[in-house]
Amino acid sequence: MATGWAPEGAVQDQIDATVKDAILRARERLPSGPGASHCADCGAQIPAARRAAIPGVRVCVACQEQADRTAATAFSGYNRRGSKDSQLR
Repeated sequence: MATGWAPEGAVQDQIDATVKDAILRARERLPSGPGASHCADCGAQIPAARRAAIPGVRVCVACQEQADRTAATAFSGYNRRGSKDSQLR
C-alpha cells in the first residue's frame, strides 16, 4: 500500500533493488579465472577437488575458514546510528 506520493509497489521495488545489489556485491567477491595450485597465504597445496569445485580459488580451506571468521566479526550488519535504542541513550 503506497502512501503520499509514492507509487504503488515502491517499497517492494526498493527491497528488490537492495537484494539485487547485495547479490551483485557477493558475485564480485567470488574468485574467477584459473585457480592456484598452492595457497596464497600459507603455501600449502590446494587439493585438485577444491580447485575443480571453486574456479579461481587462491587459498586452502584452513585459510579460507580463518578469513571467513575474521570477516564475520568485522561486519555486524546492525546500524547503530539509525536504531532507536542508540537514540535513547
